[in-house]
Amino acid sequence: GGVILWFLAMSRIPIAEVTALGFTTPIFVTLGAAVFLSERLKPYRVVAVVIGFVGALLILRPGLRVIDIGALAQLGAAPLFACSYLMAKSATRRESSSMIVVLLSVFCTLTLALPALSVWRAPTLEELMLLGLTALLATSGHYCMTRALKAAEVSAVQPFIFLQLVWATILGLILFDENPDVWIWLGGAVIVGSATWMAQQEVRSIQLQSKTR
Repeated sequence: GGVILWFLAMSRIPIAEVTALGFTTPIFVTLGAAVFLSERLKPYRVVAVVIGFVGALLILRPGLRVIDIGALAQLGAAPLFACSYLMAKSATRRESSSMIVVLLSVFCTLTLALPALSVWRAPTLEELMLLGLTALLATSGHYCMTRALKAAEVSAVQPFIFLQLVWATILGLILFDENPDVWIWLGGAVIVGSATWMAQQEVRSIQLQSKTR
């Protein structure tokens, strides 16, 4: 469901906005990790998530423009993606990262096959190449995320997702001629700052734990 809503959003609004709206996902993940995975809701993690979300709000500027259905679709996808992160984290306790990615790919293929068949048409050679590249990059990204979830608590990983906005903005400019405005750069700076600060706090936390042993 989250994947379908995400593709709907991608077809309606700029990629930087899709990415920024997706930053509501860490909020659901951080809260869900505390409730379902018994992870400690460390104050600095909550602060990092909130600061990152403020950066996303700077980009979106709610109330200053009409909300597109694509934006609503991405907001709906956020809690669904959060559930997938929580389930992936739980699975890392029993399965390898490679197995989790394989199972995810197979499950998504099977569940999305029926909706895809309803609008199926034969892709061109260029489209096949783009689809193959998309699959390769997405699978690599899922593998890296699963490795991160295996190595750290899920709430600790989430603030680094905000760095996606920088890449989304750059790629949107280069590939789709989506010119970012000053608010995107300002919000991006806030987001990168939150992720950097979060990383520093995690390092300090690990150092303190090693000293107390």
